[in-house]
Amino acid sequence: MLDVNICGVKLKNPVIAASGTFGFGEEYAQFYDVSKLGGICSKGLTLNQKEGNDGIRVFETRGGMLNSVGLQNPGVEHFIKYELTEMKKIDTAIIANLGGGTIEDYIKGVELLNDTDIDMIELNISCPNVKHGGMALGIKSEIAYEAVKEVKGVCKKPLMVKLSPNAEDIVDMAHKCCEAGADALSLVNTFKGMAIDIKKKKPVFNNISAGLSGPAIKPIALRMVYEVSKAVNIPVVGLGGICSWQDAIEFIMAGAYAIQVGTANFIKPDICIDIINGIEDYMKAENIKSLDEIRGII
Repeated sequence: MLDVNICGVKLKNPVIAASGTFGFGEEYAQFYDVSKLGGICSKGLTLNQKEGNDGIRVFETRGGMLNSVGLQNPGVEHFIKYELTEMKKIDTAIIANLGGGTIEDYIKGVELLNDTDIDMIELNISCPNVKHGGMALGIKSEIAYEAVKEVKGVCKKPLMVKLSPNAEDIVDMAHKCCEAGADALSLVNTFKGMAIDIKKKKPVFNNISAGLSGPAIKPIALRMVYEVSKAVNIPVVGLGGICSWQDAIEFIMAGAYAIQVGTANFIKPDICIDIINGIEDYMKAENIKSLDEIRGII
């Protein structure tokens, strides 16, 4: 009833733990059986280890939160040797989220991940690109096209490209990523925001801006998923402020094949189980035999 197939990767249900909010799975295993998830997106990886940003990294805001973690991670090789070994003990789909400062970094990271038994790569193109003055690859469609095409040329795993809502034109960005060979798309990543400490009279974050996530962004993320789903013919995974099974159903009705849950994990660690159960109960109550019956009906 709940199973989903994305680019040949079979998920037992459409609920995936979003990158950056779930670690590598082990952190949440103390709260529930994480193998019940449809999939887990790893913490954002880079070719080499990163310590992340200095100063405050997470800040609660009305209806959501801002984060400026800075992709702290152990690096791809360490992940393959240690974290992935533990993740593979979990009976669910494993998606490696990969970022980078240059296209070359992405390619080297993908080549290393090719030789593992992960199920899919989620390419984070919201990273600042050092060759373009720090502008994220996911802002301009032409730059994203180049990056995705280069990565797809060496990638042996299904490639899902994670789109930034800060793109100049999200639908054009989706088209360009499809043309470059993306097998699937996930959207949206965090919105660019900021916070100010009025007592210290300075920005809360050392980097000034940070990524906004949580319930506040859901209506905008939902609209973007709807627009992109109507415009492309590859699977779309929706995320952005999903906190309930009702939210998840909305995204599926808007066209999403599956959904990712991020910030809500910090509010209620086992929220994904509530969402899975809620979707199943809704389908039974509405006599829906497959998610295909409601996917994209809006």
